[in-house]
Amino acid sequence: MSSLNHCIKFELDVKDENIVFKDYFYKSIKLQKHKIYEAELIQPACPFCGSLDLLHNGHLITNIHYPTANASLPVIIRLAKQRVKCRDCERWSMAQSELVNKYCSISNASKLKVLSALTEDRSMTSIARENNVSINTVQRVLGNCSHRFIDSYEYLPAHLAFDEFKGVDRQLHFICLDGDSHQVVQILRTRYKKNLLKYFGRFSPQARANVRTVTMDLNFYYQDIVRACFPNAQIVIDRFHMIQMLTRSFNSLRVKVMKTFDKRSRQYQLLKSPWKLYLKKFDELEKVHPRYNWHYKDCLTQAQVVTEGINANTALENSYNLMQDFIQAIETGNTQKLKSLINCKDQIGTLMHKTLLTFKYNLTAVLNGAELPYSNGCLEGFNRKIKQIERTAFGYSSFTNLLTRIRLEENLYKEKEPNSLLMVA
Repeated sequence: MSSLNHCIKFELDVKDENIVFKDYFYKSIKLQKHKIYEAELIQPACPFCGSLDLLHNGHLITNIHYPTANASLPVIIRLAKQRVKCRDCERWSMAQSELVNKYCSISNASKLKVLSALTEDRSMTSIARENNVSINTVQRVLGNCSHRFIDSYEYLPAHLAFDEFKGVDRQLHFICLDGDSHQVVQILRTRYKKNLLKYFGRFSPQARANVRTVTMDLNFYYQDIVRACFPNAQIVIDRFHMIQMLTRSFNSLRVKVMKTFDKRSRQYQLLKSPWKLYLKKFDELEKVHPRYNWHYKDCLTQAQVVTEGINANTALENSYNLMQDFIQAIETGNTQKLKSLINCKDQIGTLMHKTLLTFKYNLTAVLNGAELPYSNGCLEGFNRKIKQIERTAFGYSSFTNLLTRIRLEENLYKEKEPNSLLMVA
C-alpha cells in the first residue's frame, strides 16, 4: 500500500502528506471512460487547539476533478475526508487540503491550468473542453482575477498615448499606454471627459507633473484633459492621423474631379482605375518600365499615369503636390516647411482646406508630432490585439471580463495575495 501510495502521488504530483491513496480503477461515467483514484484525507490534529486526541466520525466523500495530459481520459480523485471531534475543545472539524478548496470539487491544479490557458488567445469553450471542466468554471476563474490588479496613483510614465477602441455593445472604451515600454496604464469603460478628468485627478500632483508628452489623434477634448491634468506635458498629434486626414481629403477631391468627366473619357479612366497610385509616395512609383492598361488603352509608367491624371485639374494638382510635400516634411521632421504648407494659399480642394485649418488650429501639437519621435503606433497595434481577443470569444457582454482577459493575455496580472487566485468556489 505504501509503494502504491508513493507511485500515485509521484504520477499526480500530489505533495500533501495527509492524503493516502489506496486504489485506482477505470469507470465509465456518462458514456466516457474515467480514471478514478481512491484516497483518504487524514486529519492529524485539531485545527482549533492543536490537540491530537480526536474522535473520528466517518468521512465525507468528494469527487475532485484533476488535470491530465490526456483530455480524452479524465482523472477523478475520490477523496474521503475525515470528520473528527476534538475531545479537549469538543469542536467538530473536517480534514482540509491544499489539493482542493473547501466546498469545491475542482482541484487547485486544474484552476491553475485553466488560468494558464486564459493567457493565450483561445475561447473559453476550448479551454473547458481541454481541462474537462464546465464553461462556468472557466468564467469563475476569469472573474476571480478581475479585482486582483494593483492600481497605483503615485506614478505615471513620462510619455503617454491616448486612444479608444470598440468593445462591449459596440461602445468606445478609453485606453492609455506607456509611450516607452508600450505597457497598458489603464483601460476605462467610457471615454467621456468627466470620467477621464476624475480618473487622472486621483493621481498625486507629482505623478501628473512627471508626464512630459501625450500622443493622441485630433480628438479635441483629449487636449483639454491634458491641459487640465498634466501641467508639464506637450501635446503630440500622431503622424499617421495627420497623413490619413490629408490622403482622405485628396481622395475625396479626386473622386469629385473624376465625376466631372464622361465615363468613357481618358481623364475619367486615369483618375478611377489606378486610384491606389495617387495615395502612394511619388518617389515609390515606377518611372522606367511602362505597362499597358486596357482601361485607358495606353502603355504608361505609374509616374506618367499620376502626372497625367492630376494635370486634369489645377486644384487636384496643387492638392497632390501639397500632400506629397507634407508627407516628406513629416518624415524628415522639417517643421519650417510644415508651417509654410499649412499656411498655403494655393487653390486646393474644400476638404483639404478644412484639414489645413484644423492643422493650423493645432499648430503646436502638429509640429510636435513631426519633431518628436513618439506616436500612437504601439497603441494601434494593441487595439488590433484587442479586436482579435473579442473575435476569438465572439464578443464580450461584460466589460470586466474583457478587461481581465486583456490583462491576462498581456501578462500584467499581479496577485495581492499568494494563494488568492485559487479561492474560487
